Amino acid sequence: MKFRELGLAQELLTAVERSGFEEATPIQEETIPLALEGKDVIGQAQTGTGKTAAFGLPMLNKIDTQNRSLQGLVIAPTRELAIQTQEELYRLGRDKKIRVQAVYGGADIGRQIRGLKENPHIVVGTPGRLLDHINRRTLKLETVETLVLDEADEMLNMGFLEDIEKIISKVPSERQTLLFSATMPAAIKNIGVKFMNDPHHVKIKAKEMTADLIDQYYVRSKDFEKFDIMTRLLDVQTPELTIVFGRTKRRVDELARGLEARGYKAEGIHGDLSQQKRMSVLRSFKGGNLDILVATDVAARGLDISGVTHVYNYDIPQDPESYVHRIGRTGRAGKGGMSVTFVTPNEMGYLHVIEELTKKRMTPLRPPSETEAFKGQLGAAIETVETKLEENGLEKYLASAENLLEKYSAEDLAALLLKTVSKDPTDAVPVKITPERPLPSNKKGFNKNNRQGGGNSRKRKDGNGSYRGGKNNKGGSGGYNKNKNSSSSKRTNDKKRGFVIRGN
Repeated sequence: MKFRELGLAQELLTAVERSGFEEATPIQEETIPLALEGKDVIGQAQTGTGKTAAFGLPMLNKIDTQNRSLQGLVIAPTRELAIQTQEELYRLGRDKKIRVQAVYGGADIGRQIRGLKENPHIVVGTPGRLLDHINRRTLKLETVETLVLDEADEMLNMGFLEDIEKIISKVPSERQTLLFSATMPAAIKNIGVKFMNDPHHVKIKAKEMTADLIDQYYVRSKDFEKFDIMTRLLDVQTPELTIVFGRTKRRVDELARGLEARGYKAEGIHGDLSQQKRMSVLRSFKGGNLDILVATDVAARGLDISGVTHVYNYDIPQDPESYVHRIGRTGRAGKGGMSVTFVTPNEMGYLHVIEELTKKRMTPLRPPSETEAFKGQLGAAIETVETKLEENGLEKYLASAENLLEKYSAEDLAALLLKTVSKDPTDAVPVKITPERPLPSNKKGFNKNNRQGGGNSRKRKDGNGSYRGGKNNKGGSGGYNKNKNSSSSKRTNDKKRGFVIRGN
């Protein structure tokens, strides 16, 4: 179903279309009409299925911009999700001039208080910080008409049930309540009974994940090592079209600037960019003027980009479903693809949970050295030179070339050409990426199916993966398992097909 068929205000439709969306996802198609009728809804769907728009569009549609009071409240489990939700609601409601404020722990509360004094129409926040503002009386909920509980099961896993009940007690009983959760444990059902009015239950079945053409690898490294390792991989693998995922807007900006400083054609997209700039970057990427798109999960959500050969997860995603969503950007239309995920030592538990969700093991990848990266650069430079020679059109340069050959040897001139075309990693511009706070090693909910938790407690027997990742890339095989009779090598060779999953 197209968004135009859902009965939304024109300002919201304009924002949706500007974001490149036409067709509603299943959760949006079933939830939005019910919510627009003012009914309470329990939406059950996995992360990455468009839940924010599913509750956001009806709430934004209902907002009276002439009324300068708080009308919508969204409770989210984490600061990252609160920020992402605020960004998406802002983008969708911008044409309607709807003001959205996010409040969360770990940030300047004074700045948040000043923002709340500006009378936002919608507040998005984490339970602890919302309660803090309620207790300070800097947040009053008496005028809230729409209450949203996002990732409700995650909030329960994190022990927020009591906080949520305290917050709900401050919201008028005459309201619309929308609850979204990936699972439906008894505690969630109790919330529906206790705080909702005859809720309609919408359940979207999770997509089945089966084998496809995506070769999946991971690199275990410290945070400060990631950037240099990634650029060496780019030099060795020579991807045609790449998306790099970063966890935060700051990360995306720094990665894009760093890649550009190293000579790659890269730009970033995230929620702080103007829509005009965002669409300009996407047009450049789709048109082949950019080789690398750096993006946050929210900015890349719902974008239909074909021809992506490689996905690099510079930061491992916070939930396993987002991983599937990310790598699904490649391996489309029967073509092969490759994903590389960077994992810090204390985040290995997240990797294991992703493997359990996808039912596949990722292949470990040893980082290439500077020498190996330089060889990759030379290989790419030779390909460029050969392509240019095939294009010809050199007649007007031949006389000057003959003059040069009288002074210098052909080998020196060819070497100079390769030096000009390629990048020497030893001459690379130093790039420092600001460290991000690592994901908690014992995150509740994420590791609930993995008893080993967040450490490296599970001994892995995988063989070392090749840099090239199989048949999808140009050049040599790049394999580094010298002992072909070892059990790890045999496992990698015998089960190579097992390291791939079908993108969403």
